[in-house]
Amino acid sequence: MHRLLPMKNCPLCVKYFIIYLMQSIQAILQRLYDTHRNYSEGHPATYIPELAKADPKKFGIVVTTVDGEVFKVGDFDTKFSLQSTSKPFIYGLALEDLGREYLHSKVGVEPTGEAFNSIVELEKTTHRPYNPMINSGAIAVSNMIVGSSFEARLQKIMNLFGDYVGHLVTVDENVFESEKQTAHRNRSIAHLLRHFGVIDEHIEETLDLYFKQCSVLVDTQDLAMMAATLAAGGKNPRTHKEVIRSDYAKDILSLMFTCGMYDSSGEWAYSVGIPAKSGVSGAIFGVVPGKMGIAVYSPPIDAKGHSMRGLKVFNDLSQELGLSIFKGHP
Repeated sequence: MHRLLPMKNCPLCVKYFIIYLMQSIQAILQRLYDTHRNYSEGHPATYIPELAKADPKKFGIVVTTVDGEVFKVGDFDTKFSLQSTSKPFIYGLALEDLGREYLHSKVGVEPTGEAFNSIVELEKTTHRPYNPMINSGAIAVSNMIVGSSFEARLQKIMNLFGDYVGHLVTVDENVFESEKQTAHRNRSIAHLLRHFGVIDEHIEETLDLYFKQCSVLVDTQDLAMMAATLAAGGKNPRTHKEVIRSDYAKDILSLMFTCGMYDSSGEWAYSVGIPAKSGVSGAIFGVVPGKMGIAVYSPPIDAKGHSMRGLKVFNDLSQELGLSIFKGHP
C-alpha cells in the first residue's frame, strides 16, 4: 500500500494521487451498487402505512468528504423521510439549547440492548430513557426543544435540517399523518414519560413535533452531507456554516457509536466500526470523523429496522476502505 503514496514535495504526484483515490472510491461504490442491487431480502416498513408504499428496488449510495467532494451511485436523488436518522441532530439541538447537565438529567447515555420502541427501561429505577437514539429518548428530547410556540419550535427544527443539508427542507405531510394515526405505541411511551415526570403536560404537541421531525424529506445526497457535517466537527463542507459546536458534534458521534444501531450496536461496532444511525424508511448514515460522511438508502429493512442493502454496503465499504475508527486512518 505504501507504494501508492505520492512522493513528498511533488505537487503533480499529489494531484494525480488524489485523482486516483477519487476514481477508486467511485469505482468501489459502483461495484457495491451492482453487487447488492438485486438483493431481495426484507421489505419496507409496514407499521407506518405510508412507508409501506416505498419502491423496494430504490437503492442509492453517497459518500461526501469533509472537503465537499461527492461520490454517488444509484437512486441518490430519491426523496424519503428521515425517520430515526433525525434523532442525533435533534439531540444536538437540545444540547445547544439546554446543555449536557440538564438534558442528561432527563435522558441517559447508556445503550439499552432493547428494540428501538422499547419501554422496558422506563419501568426501571430512574424511570428515564436510556439514550436519545431510541423512541422514548427522542420523544423526551423533542419535548425539550426551546421555543415560544409549537410553530416556533418546528421552524427551529426545519432551519436546523436546512443548515445541515445546505438548502430548505420540507415535511412529507402524508408520512406525518400516517405516522400520527398509527402511533399507538409512541403515544403510550409519551404518557409513560409524562407519568414519570420526564416530559411536561403537552403530550400531543410533543408527539406532533417528533412525528414532524421524522417526516422531514431528504435524499441520499442530503443525508451524506449531514453526515459529512458531523465528520467535519459540525461545519457544513459546502456552505462552511458551523451548524453545531464541535464539542457537541463529538457528543452526537459518541452516542451514535454506542446506541445508534439499537440492539445491534455492538455487532455494528465490531464489524463496521464507525458512528452510525438507521431509520425505518430504509436509510443508514455513518460518519468517519475528520474524513467523510456516508449514506445509503434502500427501503427493505430487517426486524431491527435497518436497511438490509445498507447493512451490506457498510460492511463491505468498511472492509475495503479500512473505515473502522479502531483501524487508524482510512
